[in-house]
Amino acid sequence: MTTSGDEIGRPSLEGLPPRLLPILYFALAHASLLLALLAVAIDPRSIGGFFYHARMVAIVHLVTLGWISSTILGSIYIVGPMALRMPMPPRPRDYWAFGLAAVGIAGMASHFWIAEFSGMAWSAGMVTLTFVHVALRVFGGLASAPIPRAIKLHVALAFINVLGAAAMGVVLGLDKLYHFLPGFVLSNVYAHAHLAAIGWASMMVVGVGYRLLPMVLPAAMPQRWTVYLSAILLEIGAAGLFVTLLRRSAWTVAFALLVCAGFAAFFVHVGWMMRNLRRPPTAMPRPDYGVRHAVASLCYLAVSAVVGLALASVPMSEWTLRAALAYGAFGLIGFLAQMVVGMETRILPMFAWYWAFANTDFRGPAPRPHEMPVRWFDQATFYLWLIGVPSLAGGLFFGAVPFLAFGAWTLLAGLALRTANTAIVLRHAYKRGDQD
Repeated sequence: MTTSGDEIGRPSLEGLPPRLLPILYFALAHASLLLALLAVAIDPRSIGGFFYHARMVAIVHLVTLGWISSTILGSIYIVGPMALRMPMPPRPRDYWAFGLAAVGIAGMASHFWIAEFSGMAWSAGMVTLTFVHVALRVFGGLASAPIPRAIKLHVALAFINVLGAAAMGVVLGLDKLYHFLPGFVLSNVYAHAHLAAIGWASMMVVGVGYRLLPMVLPAAMPQRWTVYLSAILLEIGAAGLFVTLLRRSAWTVAFALLVCAGFAAFFVHVGWMMRNLRRPPTAMPRPDYGVRHAVASLCYLAVSAVVGLALASVPMSEWTLRAALAYGAFGLIGFLAQMVVGMETRILPMFAWYWAFANTDFRGPAPRPHEMPVRWFDQATFYLWLIGVPSLAGGLFFGAVPFLAFGAWTLLAGLALRTANTAIVLRHAYKRGDQD
């Protein structure tokens, strides 16, 4: 099979991504987001009002750790061998690390939900151990991976940042019990949240995006030194935001602008890719809903950047507290969570095809990736997400419970279809043979 952008050669059994481990992470991710959206849909009033309360924090961690981070960790075991040319053969410790993540995320969400903070630190510590384990594996593989150094820098910085964000999460959990952190509690939370969202998830999306978008569009891959700019600007901006938010400094706006500049550098490269498109496979159906999700998510990134700059520039008020809710919805659900949906739409069929082809002893035939999903599921998922995100954000901003509930139910329906399609696609990896 031929892929566009950067070619992926004929697979061999040694170069295949692990079969079971990524599926476990994706199952955890889907269960987490389904639970989060179901909780909001059933009882939207419970997360309304001022955003820093136990149930809202539980929902946020189901989205950030459960959906976004679990998907990234699962994707590393697929994207590593397939796109980053970094073998990630499964070892027993990898499965133990997944177990720690699953128990830790469940522990954090459940303890936050019941406002019982005694379990926060150990739950966060278990998730942190998972990040440490995967980070060590990635650092070891990146050193010899034959990919541009600029992309290696993005991925390495993302894991460094998530380790910092995870350590801060453990400290915040301990502070809930012993109250030792100085400063304003919301400032500490903002610093932790932005280091995780920008330094970890966004940095990873941008870095891996330089490899995956040329394959997805398809397009030429940017090779210029300017690819370093997004890593440098995002890292300085995220680190600066972390410090200035902790200290409630007026320099917060300056570092927020650096973050926006980092995203702008990425947008410029995406624009270059769009001007250097390659001919897609003739059988590829159009429109491509994976690409549409990616485009929509980048639009929400731009909206989030504008709202975030506004929030950093004006004093706290009732308006800014309500705007912060919409900012979170646009950034977490509209940008990061939807980017995960778009990338999953393309990564998982390729992953399933690799294993389906391997199951025939590399003789074929095997269903092509675009033949595996139910197409109208992908179509409905995109449009439900298109409706659901602004409804959710608007309901949070205006305190309009019906809009909030409608947005949550709409997103839940879209995710249910996405989950069903994921299961349909992944069954091809197990159609013949049962070795991992």
